[in-house]
Amino acid sequence: MKTAQQDLTTGPLGKQILVFSIPLILSNLLQVLFNMADVAVVGRFAGPVALGAVGSTTILVSLFTGFLIGLSGGVSVLVAHHFGAGDRKSLSDTVHSAALVSAAVGILLLAAGCGFAQMILEMLHTKPELIGGAVRYFRIYCLGMPALAMYNFGNAVFSAVGNTRRPLCYLSVAGVVNVALNLLFVIVCRLDVAGVAIASVISQYLSAVLVLAALFRSREAYGLRLGDLGFHRTRTKAILAIGIPSGMQNGIFALANLFIQMGVNTFSATMVAGNSAATNADALVYDVMAAFYTACGSFIGQNYGAGKKDRIRRSFSISMGYSFGAGLVLGLLLLALGRQFLGLFTTDPAVIEAGMHRLTIMSLSYCVSAFMDCTIAASRGLGKSAVPMVIVILGSCVFRILWVYTVFAWFRTIASLYLLYVFSWTITAAAEIAYFVRIYRRATRDM
Repeated sequence: MKTAQQDLTTGPLGKQILVFSIPLILSNLLQVLFNMADVAVVGRFAGPVALGAVGSTTILVSLFTGFLIGLSGGVSVLVAHHFGAGDRKSLSDTVHSAALVSAAVGILLLAAGCGFAQMILEMLHTKPELIGGAVRYFRIYCLGMPALAMYNFGNAVFSAVGNTRRPLCYLSVAGVVNVALNLLFVIVCRLDVAGVAIASVISQYLSAVLVLAALFRSREAYGLRLGDLGFHRTRTKAILAIGIPSGMQNGIFALANLFIQMGVNTFSATMVAGNSAATNADALVYDVMAAFYTACGSFIGQNYGAGKKDRIRRSFSISMGYSFGAGLVLGLLLLALGRQFLGLFTTDPAVIEAGMHRLTIMSLSYCVSAFMDCTIAASRGLGKSAVPMVIVILGSCVFRILWVYTVFAWFRTIASLYLLYVFSWTITAAAEIAYFVRIYRRATRDM
């Protein structure tokens, strides 16, 4: 089977990045909407306790899935480099090594999640009335980690070679199945939190099977062949060198957010449920903006491999502009339609009112994150992820923890907790931009 691919090293960048990103936006939106369907079904048909239980695992789920997304981002960069340089042997070795690395990481996350769910949720001070459902949901959800790892691997490979439509098709099929199973398991079978978790696992394995089947059928250099699967030493080291720090960057965000969740958990169960409903907006906005980060990494990766200095710089600037604009527009829409949005997940007026505390602050803050995340993607496109990881640790992890134990501890208001997002994004963005400018000049000096 011949798969579509796209040369990102020629042509009008503004149009190319937008066209490249649209399938990614649709794919990310579908994924968010399907996840929101999980929460909506639980909130409306299983009640506020079940909603709070699922919501209590949000940060923990983000910690695991964020690591897999970051790992796949490293894979995407290396695939883009070799594809842009026309190095078929290195491209094939990278893809086959990355498949096994991704599978291994998915299995490790499954074991860690099932083994330590109870302990971690207790450390987060999860409400006693919520912890039983939260542990049950998360342990079942972790059964899908190997599948999620493989889907992200396949998505990374296709995106790196300019084919963002194929993963969208597979995700659409799996998402429809997910929603249908949600309704069946929760409404008909009355499985509440376990029902939505089981539905998620089944849909994750379906999407993984579809994307892997496409790679095995492909005759391109980036296609999979059973006989070539193996840990090619040089390529595996490169994948781990970029992918692990990239995964840790995303994991660090989630780790820092665990402390924020601890702060939220000090308020009433109503506030916890409202926060759970409102955090669905985060995924909606972040994942639309993330499409442009993926484009940034892919375009910079291919053009760096092809030795095209000007297109590296312009890819960064254009992707930044698109992601900032997306965050600003979506944030303003959420500010205007916040109550209607929260009404999708709960009919309880008190929970909606609690959710508005978060939406009001976050809606005007999302666009600021573009300066940080797009620059991280640009550095990754140049093959650098270790230093950006350190910057994230200091600016978004250490800073947030200090904020929780100082500013929030002093004021003890929900607003003082949510304001830490925009401050941490601003500080981290300034440092990430300074680092990217330096490595860009060094990397392109001889081009």
